[in-house]
Amino acid sequence: MSAPAPAVGLVPSDEEQEIRGAIRQLLEPLGPHYARDCWERDEPPSAAWDAISAAGFAGINIPGEWGGGGMGMQGLAVVIEETARMGAALLMLVVSSGIAGTVLARHGTDEQKERWLRGIAAGTTRIAFSITEPDAGSNSHQIRTELRRDGDRYLLKGQKYYISCVEHAHAILCIARLRREDGELGLPTICIVDADAAGLTKDPIPMPYLGADRQWTLFFDDVEITPDRLIGGEESGLAAVFDGLNPERIAGAAALTGGGLRALDKAVAYANERQVWKTPIGAHQAIGHPLAKAKIELELARLMNQKAAALWDADASPQLTGEAANMAKYAAAEAAVHAVDAAVQTHGGNGVALEYGVSDLWWGARLGRIAPVSEQMILNHVAQHSLGCQSPTDDRTRARSRLPRRAGGDRQRRRLGDRARDRARTRATRGDGRYLRAADRAARADGVASA
Repeated sequence: MSAPAPAVGLVPSDEEQEIRGAIRQLLEPLGPHYARDCWERDEPPSAAWDAISAAGFAGINIPGEWGGGGMGMQGLAVVIEETARMGAALLMLVVSSGIAGTVLARHGTDEQKERWLRGIAAGTTRIAFSITEPDAGSNSHQIRTELRRDGDRYLLKGQKYYISCVEHAHAILCIARLRREDGELGLPTICIVDADAAGLTKDPIPMPYLGADRQWTLFFDDVEITPDRLIGGEESGLAAVFDGLNPERIAGAAALTGGGLRALDKAVAYANERQVWKTPIGAHQAIGHPLAKAKIELELARLMNQKAAALWDADASPQLTGEAANMAKYAAAEAAVHAVDAAVQTHGGNGVALEYGVSDLWWGARLGRIAPVSEQMILNHVAQHSLGCQSPTDDRTRARSRLPRRAGGDRQRRRLGDRARDRARTRATRGDGRYLRAADRAARADGVASA
């Protein structure tokens, strides 16, 4: 019997509406400028986190047997979106509940789950996530942070960049690579580092206001890691890493749509109150239509994110889940940027006045086009994996790039392939078989029978 198909709830359930209503009641007393106030005081958003945790929402996605709500990524997306809509976006829900909680739930031992996952579910243990490095950029295969065996322990050495929420974290889930005995770096390894570990240096990155949470550069200088802090073994691999990254995309998309909805709420309220020519400005199409467009884009992005969360919770194939999570993140970032821009325009000059809180939403929305995962990398993923376009690393693509392109279509390409083979035969007589192999690949790529 086949597994039941993932279900997307098109009509909000009573439970979902109760969760959203409860979050609004919890966060409304903090005020409309709560997040900026925290940032200006250089304090983490502890009051919002404590309120959400006490209500059981910080662990809403964690399996019930480990103290969570058992509602998966669909439940966590609701919580993240509503907190962002209330102006109290909590990146810790993304990195601790969404990423660390999911990785531990899927790959942790029972002892590790008892030690860390229960605390994540309760909100009493907060774990940041570090994968990005200055020189690796979006290429996670080029991570250079390493774990080196040293007797019955490991030593962690390297640097991480743009790491969120470190100021509020008890520990950090770090992606590194094992330095093998032959000196080569192996597959990715996941380990947990205490936020106050000896050898760990944390430098805040000066940035404009993005929200209450800070971004950090981390330096690991032979930080001691015991074997019980390795999640999934010494070389758990990219599959385990992506068990954290796809939830990150879903959670990030929820934060973006929440921010976009907040911008839209502010714009609609202002458009209905502001009156210049006898009627509220929202009655004019020049104001109403951009807001209507923003509403449509946000709802489409929310629906895509619901699909991604439903696929994840149903344990669908990584291909399906990865495609949906990337599309949801892309759509949410675009919708959020457009919504904030429309809100600023609706407010006119007041759109950049801090009093109205609209400009505060700009950089958080704009960042969504960059991280987590840039829009260009998402388009690469869709082009290659959804549409079947060739990758730049594909042998056929490399072979074609070495052949000049001229008019004449297939016939011209066949002549060029013949010339490449002839040159290779000449060079092969000089003892260099590399040219023959390269020409054979080029010929096969252009549909010419190999010599």
